[in-house]
Amino acid sequence: MASNPDWHGQALVIVPTYNEKENLARLVAQLRALPGDVHVLIVDDNSPDGTGAIADDLAQADPGVQVLHRAGKLGLGTAYKAGFAYGLQRSYGYLCTMDADFSHSPASLPSLLDRAAEGYDLVVGSRYVPGGQVVGSTAPRKLISYGANWLAHKVLGVAVRDCTAGFRCYRRQVLETIDLERIFSSGYSFLIEMAFYCQQAGFRIGEVPITFVNRTEGASKISKREIYKAFYTLLRLRTQALPWERMEAWARRSSQGVRKEL
Repeated sequence: MASNPDWHGQALVIVPTYNEKENLARLVAQLRALPGDVHVLIVDDNSPDGTGAIADDLAQADPGVQVLHRAGKLGLGTAYKAGFAYGLQRSYGYLCTMDADFSHSPASLPSLLDRAAEGYDLVVGSRYVPGGQVVGSTAPRKLISYGANWLAHKVLGVAVRDCTAGFRCYRRQVLETIDLERIFSSGYSFLIEMAFYCQQAGFRIGEVPITFVNRTEGASKISKREIYKAFYTLLRLRTQALPWERMEAWARRSSQGVRKEL
């Protein structure tokens, strides 16, 4: 597929980081070498391994690289939202997300952008469409991924085959339309919630096949807590008739009261 010039000079890639010193410089170099002057925003959660300092050096050397520093590990979803806000303020037309660990190949990014330029509002780099594949992933991780996607399809009716994939391209109007503050999820379940709301809003969603390569450098960020939160998100979205916001506000007030007593 020929690269579509419609997105040239209009694309921002948001890369959340936490302890990614082994990967970041190489990843940014490959992204900046792509056609179309793709810009990079690194959202670093105060990585103790010095990733933030590496990001600053990259930004100082290249005006196409920017950095947002956050006080601590605040969750993947909130990093995406911070990146979206940054990109919308600066008039980017295509806002992309990807992992920093090379599980998503930078070489696949133009195919996502081309599909978005053809008129798709959300494009997902998918492991689970014809041509997509997974390399080096453990059996338990595959089971978690398949299970989460199966439940999202069956429980929520989400049509995206790989709705837990973080390799995505959003057209600007999607992020201007969806109320991001409405999204409660802060971790990987944020991805399920975004796919759900995009479909509910009637946006055109496409998928392109990618090869997902399990990280070779650094440690995995998936925890049991993230798995539990994903199941909670599925339940909450399926039962929206319940007063979840009031229940969550009550829970926060109760926990604050307990801390004060302690």
